[in-house]
Amino acid sequence: MKRLILFDIDGTLLHTNGAARRAFHRALIDVYGTAGPIDALPFDGKTDPQIARELLSAAGLSRATIDASLGELYRAYLGNMAVEVAQPGYTPLVYPGVREVLDALRPRGELLLGLLTGNIADGAALKLRSAGLADYFDFGAFGSDSEHRGELPAIAVQRARERTGVEFRGKDVVVIGDTPSDILCGRSLGVYAVGVCTGRHTREQLLAEGADHVLDDLSDTPRVLDILAAA
Repeated sequence: MKRLILFDIDGTLLHTNGAARRAFHRALIDVYGTAGPIDALPFDGKTDPQIARELLSAAGLSRATIDASLGELYRAYLGNMAVEVAQPGYTPLVYPGVREVLDALRPRGELLLGLLTGNIADGAALKLRSAGLADYFDFGAFGSDSEHRGELPAIAVQRARERTGVEFRGKDVVVIGDTPSDILCGRSLGVYAVGVCTGRHTREQLLAEGADHVLDDLSDTPRVLDILAAA
């Protein structure tokens, strides 16, 4: 096994068309009585706990108050999200080429696919199931593992080692995502970073943060495979 490939979810694999943001918004109101400046805060590139803390701190809540109800917040969010994805009109956007690339990568025994996402684990699973992508992934590192995105790559590498016995190091690890945070988070491990411009960040922004490659999207399957599976 030669490479560990870690995918971000939102903005990279799929978009929930506002469902996740609405679910999180209602959960914040129900649990804390405020959603803070939610209309002005970008969510992309952040972990769910980080988003909650930034919004609630801006609303004047103390760290202790925030921490005391985070578990309740996650339960409310997951309940709201389950309602959202069950709506008859709910259709998540799966970005171009995603299914084709995952179909091509999954049978390759030299590659291990995982997730590297700021979503809490149960939220990630719900989003992936709603888009028909859950079967491609059975492990990863999540916002529920750490509030700090930069700590997630090491967690994913540790879990990959526990599963396979392989010590993935440096450029053996590929992180693919749509935000500067995705590009930066694995820098301490020396990972191979691939940016995609399916979120709101530009090619220039992703390259400026040190991306090894930047793609418009994943629609050119042969090229994507060459990049992700290169020795």
